[in-house]
Amino acid sequence: MIIVDNVVLDDALLDEYFVCDLKACKGACCVEGESGAPLEKPEINELKKNFNFIQPYLENEGKRTIAEKGVAVVDDDGELTTPLVSKKGACVYAIKNNDGIVSCAIEKAYNDKKINFQKPISCHLYPIRIERKYGKEFLFYHRWDICQPACACGKKTKLPLVHFLKNALIRKYGKKWFDELEKILIYRKQKNGK
Repeated sequence: MIIVDNVVLDDALLDEYFVCDLKACKGACCVEGESGAPLEKPEINELKKNFNFIQPYLENEGKRTIAEKGVAVVDDDGELTTPLVSKKGACVYAIKNNDGIVSCAIEKAYNDKKINFQKPISCHLYPIRIERKYGKEFLFYHRWDICQPACACGKKTKLPLVHFLKNALIRKYGKKWFDELEKILIYRKQKNGK
């Protein structure tokens, strides 16, 4: 385990290579799973505040589900998450393009400069997941077979997971924090002769 300013990181985060390969996985992380994307409380306000700008990007089933359940729900584990369109279906914010690749309606609205909220930080950080305990945040690598193409692509390009997620990590913890993480990564590479 590595600690950077009270944030504890699993060693795998510094050892793994990862680059999303949307042509191979088709954005399956937005569709598969038993629960929606984890949300932080302030993100619910962002979703409510920006919903009128996000709604035009949503698919009909997502709109119907949000009308029924709201922009966020509490899942079976008692966690705040995005709703799913069915018990084991896609996230309500998932949208599919003509090539069958799934992306995020929230991020689409953000990229089109309609809103200032990019997407839930849990989505931006994926495959990193955050657990909070003992007054600290623990970051760990969530291994999922649907991400095998991303692991292969990362190994091929030799892009470390933390570099792939640099913008997300800076968004969450700040540039100074990421610079400290970068120093640790460089030290580990030198020590291991990589």
